[in-house]
Amino acid sequence: MSPRFPHPRLAVVKIGSSSLRGPDGRLDEAQVARLADQVVAARAAGTGAVLVSSGAVAAGMGLLGLEQRPLDLPTLQATAAVGQGELIQAYQRILTGHGLTAAQVLLSQDDFVHRGRYLNARTALQRLLDLGAVPIINENDAVATDELSYGDNDHLAALVTSMLDADLLALLSDVAGLYDRDPHDPAARLVPRVDDIEQLDLDGIGGVGSYVGSGGMRTKVGSARVAVASAAHTVIADARRPDVLREVLDGEEVGTWFVAAAHRVEARRLWIGYALRVHGRIHVDAGAAAALRSRGVSLLAVGVTRADGRFGVGDAVEVLDPDGEVVARGLSNYDVADVVRLAGRSTAVAIESLGTGYAREVIHRDDLVVLSGSRS
Repeated sequence: MSPRFPHPRLAVVKIGSSSLRGPDGRLDEAQVARLADQVVAARAAGTGAVLVSSGAVAAGMGLLGLEQRPLDLPTLQATAAVGQGELIQAYQRILTGHGLTAAQVLLSQDDFVHRGRYLNARTALQRLLDLGAVPIINENDAVATDELSYGDNDHLAALVTSMLDADLLALLSDVAGLYDRDPHDPAARLVPRVDDIEQLDLDGIGGVGSYVGSGGMRTKVGSARVAVASAAHTVIADARRPDVLREVLDGEEVGTWFVAAAHRVEARRLWIGYALRVHGRIHVDAGAAAALRSRGVSLLAVGVTRADGRFGVGDAVEVLDPDGEVVARGLSNYDVADVVRLAGRSTAVAIESLGTGYAREVIHRDDLVVLSGSRS
């Protein structure tokens, strides 16, 4: 049987925190060793590898003598700060035995938003790869809040995949892949392949509140969407499956494969759609939502019904349809007060009532990325 895709030149391998914790909730060093050995084997087979590894909190728990994962954010941040060094050392102990060097890189979403920092991070990672090092990336947990509060490094891994123009994103977790319903259901079936991620109906698979509808799998599918748009194949697979990384890299039928898009989305549009922090929301009527989805137009004030949040000119906002579904993200040409003032007005009426300074679109189509129901 032919492989799913050509052997990748460069792969980003994300390892979830649940896959690195032992039964006691602390860092499972034996599992770290198994995964590090697989990275070594991948390098020997000709695939460059970048690790995006969770596990700092688990490592910190062991060093601090904590029996349970902290619930409050300050203690989580402190535990992660203590554990980051231990996590990188656990990888380094294995890699050193194979003549390789680990390089710890702590990133945040801001490193993808500010162009100077983005270019510096990309150059540093590319140089580390050129020097033969294995970059091991983690969210800067000691100061970040979103990652510690809401989940794993899936999103970060997808952005790194785009940044480095990698061929493959491997999301290794505690699940075997995407199922058509709650995997605890005896009738559940693994979805082996997703050709069009935009047609994937997460709400319809397994029903509301199901495994697929949970934050963990939603995050992974969202990350796969970013990587696929970057023309990178994505595979979700079980991190504890023996030799899983080799199987994924060889294109064997393991886990769920999200097929890469034929053409890479422009980096700036990925940046607007997925890297920028959202500062508010603009609600639109059904007609405006349909036009955005089907025709790729700018968002005009006449289609806006209301706005909320605290955003200014140039800030990233979400555009929501009447059902509350996110249609797009974009950069607003107005602050929230002006969007509220403009809501429902045609351009001619806005100019007549408020002046020529209000002749612009609310969001220009060059600064708008459709996220749902997009054109084929």
